[in-house]
Amino acid sequence: MFYVYIVASGRNGTLYTGMTDDLAKRIWQHKTKEIPGFTAKYGCDKLVWFEAHDTREAAFKRERNIKEWRRAWKLRLIEAANPDWDDLYETLNR
Repeated sequence: MFYVYIVASGRNGTLYTGMTDDLAKRIWQHKTKEIPGFTAKYGCDKLVWFEAHDTREAAFKRERNIKEWRRAWKLRLIEAANPDWDDLYETLNR
């Protein structure tokens, strides 16, 4: 499985869209700031949205598409699935 995800610094905060084949590991890297860069600098470590894809290509296309979206569209996407902006990381290993 491949995943497209959005992490945020907080409700309506800074957003980052990414793609990975190991969602739990990647979000842990965001949370621990293991990899320096945008998410570490802006504190984007709260998993607020994700979706699974069968192929790397499908996930890559979806990620690129979402990255081009207006912020308001991303907020609607998040709030449709996660209206309370819960950190979904806690649900990954259940």
